[in-house]
Amino acid sequence: MKKKRLPLKIILGVLALLLVVIVGYVIYVFAAWYRVEDNQVLEVVSMNGADYGELTVGEQYRIASYNIGFGAYSNDYSFFMDGGKESRARSAEAVNENVNGAMETVAAIEPQLLLLQEVDIDGTRSWHINELEQLIDNKSYGLFQSRTFAQNYDSPYLFWPLNAPHGANKAGIVTCSAFPISSAVRRQLPIEDGFMKLVDLDRCYSVQRIPLSGEDRELVLYNFHLSAYTSDGTIAEAQLEMLFADMMAEYEKGNYTIAGGDFNKDLLGNSDKIFGVSGPAYTWAQAIPSSLVPEGLSIVAPFDEEKPVASCRNADRPYGPDNYRVTVDGFVVSENVEVRKARVWETGFRWSDHNPVYMDFVLR
Repeated sequence: MKKKRLPLKIILGVLALLLVVIVGYVIYVFAAWYRVEDNQVLEVVSMNGADYGELTVGEQYRIASYNIGFGAYSNDYSFFMDGGKESRARSAEAVNENVNGAMETVAAIEPQLLLLQEVDIDGTRSWHINELEQLIDNKSYGLFQSRTFAQNYDSPYLFWPLNAPHGANKAGIVTCSAFPISSAVRRQLPIEDGFMKLVDLDRCYSVQRIPLSGEDRELVLYNFHLSAYTSDGTIAEAQLEMLFADMMAEYEKGNYTIAGGDFNKDLLGNSDKIFGVSGPAYTWAQAIPSSLVPEGLSIVAPFDEEKPVASCRNADRPYGPDNYRVTVDGFVVSENVEVRKARVWETGFRWSDHNPVYMDFVLR
């Protein structure tokens, strides 16, 4: 008996319908994409934390920076955009555990200034948990007097991977201070054009102004998360040039400037040799050319020669000794800021694909 074949009209009809769906989805993604306005004024939220008084010249303080990886990256997690298998947190319980674990680590570090990246406020990938609200309930928030939030991600629904789509997600960067923040703005950074802009974040940095005790000058504090998933590694350099120009303008006015966050660049320049790992030439893990840094500013790479610890692992597989590791998290300071210590805080990547970093400093 001969097998019946589907009529050609049915086959063509199915293909045509599939084409319509694909084209319609592409139109939806591009139509839904937008950039948050530049120079957006950020709300400064007052908190009832410990009272440190005002920031004072000559006193030593501590700042920490931590990319919390939207609450998904336990140390056995792998992410599809890094070559791994997973696209979202495994459960709401996992998000709660990872975010709480990250913030308990912050409490142990005891910073007076805190910079957080990849904080979801509503996302498929994070089970629609508002991590900003979750932070408020954590004991580490008792360290701080004020905070800001700057959005850098609001993606349309991404239907990939097909078995568990990354979905629609909204996230941003959070800055917390033990001292009053007088004002804050969001600055829009350059990003790649074309299709790659759909898989990158709406890159930005936030600028917080903190008055000094008995001074007309301010500490101008920057929080940033530079590009990683691009086809052009020079995009992050253009972003740094904009940040550096902003910092230099403030420094030349007599203000103190500190920036911190996730550079997505190899701050040590040879992390593969230091940590005894190898990996492909990731565009996001290249060294920063020294010629890019203007006189008057310095990049601070957290490092302990006696016990070197990386700040980030590539999440192509669960964490282990063969993971590619690199220090991409750190700080930038103006010459009137004295750095006394800068280290990576070892967590074994238990709560995120990043370890937190911190820096002890004095305003001269």
